[in-house]
Amino acid sequence: MKTVGQALVAELENRDVTCVFGIPGVHTIELYRGLAESSIRHVTPRHEQGAGFMADGYARVSGKPGVAFVITGPGLTNTLTAMGQARADSVPMLVVSGMNALPDLGKGLGHLHELPDQQALARSVALVSERVSSPDSLAPALDAAFAAMQAGRPGPVHIDIPLDVAGQQVTQDVPPAAPLPERALDAATLARTADLLAKARTPVILAGGGARTAALALRDIAERLDAPVVQTVNARGAMYAHPLGVPASPSLRAVRDLIDAADVVLAVGTELGPTDYDMYATGKLPVLNNLIRIDLCPDQLARHPAEVPILGDATHVLTTLGTHFKNHDVNRNGDQRAEATRHTAYDEIGPEMQALTRVLNVVRDTVPNAIIVGDSAQPIYAGNLYYDHDRPGGWFNAATGFGALGYGIPAAIGAAMADPSAPVICLTGDGGAQFSLPELMCAVDENLPITFVIWNNHGYQEIATSMQAAGVTVVGCDPTPPDFEHVARSCGMPFWRCGPDGIAAALGAARAVSGPTLIDIRAPNLAHSN
Repeated sequence: MKTVGQALVAELENRDVTCVFGIPGVHTIELYRGLAESSIRHVTPRHEQGAGFMADGYARVSGKPGVAFVITGPGLTNTLTAMGQARADSVPMLVVSGMNALPDLGKGLGHLHELPDQQALARSVALVSERVSSPDSLAPALDAAFAAMQAGRPGPVHIDIPLDVAGQQVTQDVPPAAPLPERALDAATLARTADLLAKARTPVILAGGGARTAALALRDIAERLDAPVVQTVNARGAMYAHPLGVPASPSLRAVRDLIDAADVVLAVGTELGPTDYDMYATGKLPVLNNLIRIDLCPDQLARHPAEVPILGDATHVLTTLGTHFKNHDVNRNGDQRAEATRHTAYDEIGPEMQALTRVLNVVRDTVPNAIIVGDSAQPIYAGNLYYDHDRPGGWFNAATGFGALGYGIPAAIGAAMADPSAPVICLTGDGGAQFSLPELMCAVDENLPITFVIWNNHGYQEIATSMQAAGVTVVGCDPTPPDFEHVARSCGMPFWRCGPDGIAAALGAARAVSGPTLIDIRAPNLAHSN
């Protein structure tokens, strides 16, 4: 017979969970009872927010839910920020927390880690929050949590296991979850979609994060339609170096002009949110003529009126739709429209952002096929405006959507855990790095081949620039960073310092070292030295 905690671990194994990020505490001891004997690898972050960000990075690279074990109260509240980021970016994440004993809940008795209503707090960001109130309720809680992550738009889910339940015996085996039924595509809807696209003269495809795992199908349908593909931040890499690719923000005027001129717009896995489509706060989306939307989430489909809404998985829908068209059956000048937009968009971002984009190009070309995980930092802002990455799903960051600082370092650790064979580069600012700097030691513990690159401009320069532009006296934007050479030395990590011109050499040297490394890039407008 197994305890609830042992049955939980066994069931996670059955659901192909191979890694858990967590910090054990007195309220989760029973969850760890079967972990050492299992095939699941446990990774210990230095903060529960780091556990959540690691689970996020792991999920984006592996395609499987990232899992975090956290304690009651502060463990869960520390993880809520990461859950908010995962909710904004549709990342599957399972957070399992301890809970005070059932008879004590809601009474305000002052128990350790007590919250007035922990489950209600979790529900403010989680797709679902389930409580295991008895051994028999473990299986239904897991089924509900995994169904919420897999049956529609992914996101974070939460399971509470009270102290007085976690150690109880499970008297019956946890039954396997019933397979999710395949969603059938409506033939009439597909025929109508194909007809609209066949008659289009200037079609444009908008690819969002929901298309990041559908790169082959996306390229195929783009070529069949001869349609430019505008990629939001989370879709970058899907059309690398392709003549039809437009790796630029749809907030740019040049890209909006391309979309406005389209007689049919095919939107694939994109929520059409303002951090991608209206970052300059005009209050308006581009014109979306004859909009066809493909999305996993019915609620999302209902948020923007569409000529044809299609509920389904991007790969499945695009592959099925592609059977209606021959290759290049009509010349719609897609290559020329895409090329003109790329040139105009690049000119539009201006010299400063162009210089930062060139830095990113050097990173990409020096370390091909890398996973670049970003924080909110100036090179990341530039790349989100304009940058073409060479790996589908290999460019992601927290500078859109929820926009949580401190994401880069722990998310890169999760990414490296998901694919140890891939080169992983974390690109963060000196300000964002200080949110989660202790997590560097987690990378050392796991001996992960991550190159941590810090864009060091001694403060929150992007915010300072925005305050100046608004006529506000700059306050609070100059936190002094540590000497990152000493930080690296204290972690036992090899270290390089350079300017933007030296990044190729530094990256090349770092990639020759096994385990984590750190590079401090001094921003070009700084003339100081340590």
